[in-house]
Amino acid sequence: MTLTTASPAQPAQPAAVARAVDQGTVQLLTADGWFEVCPASALEPGRGVAALLPCGGQAAVFRDSGDRLHAIGNVDPFTGAGVLAHGLLGGPAGRPYVASPLLKQRFDLADGRCLDDDTVSVPAYPVRVV
Repeated sequence: MTLTTASPAQPAQPAAVARAVDQGTVQLLTADGWFEVCPASALEPGRGVAALLPCGGQAAVFRDSGDRLHAIGNVDPFTGAGVLAHGLLGGPAGRPYVASPLLKQRFDLADGRCLDDDTVSVPAYPVRVV
C-alpha cells in the first residue's frame, strides 16, 4: 500500500488510518517524514487536536468513536481559519467526517474532500502510533 498525502495544490488522497494505542505516540506522515504529534492517550474519542507541522501548516488529528485515528488539514478552506480540529465528528454509513464549527461544511476524514462542495478539499495525512 502506498501512503500519500495531499497539498493545497493537489487533490486529497486516501490516508492510512491507525487504531489508537494509548501507550504510543501519534505520528503523521508529512513531506519531511514522520512527525510526532502527541501521546495517543491525549486523544479523546469524538474530539480533535490541532498540530503545527514542520512546514508551517496545520493538521487536525481525530480519534473517532471506533477508536480509529484520522488526520486532515486544520484550516477551513471556506474561511481561512484554523478550526477544523474543533469541529463535530459524524459518520453516516461508517464514513467519518468532521463538520467545520464555522460554516458547517463537512470534510471526509479519509481523503479530506468536502462532502458539500466537490471542488474543495483539505490535505489528508497518513497516521500511525509508535
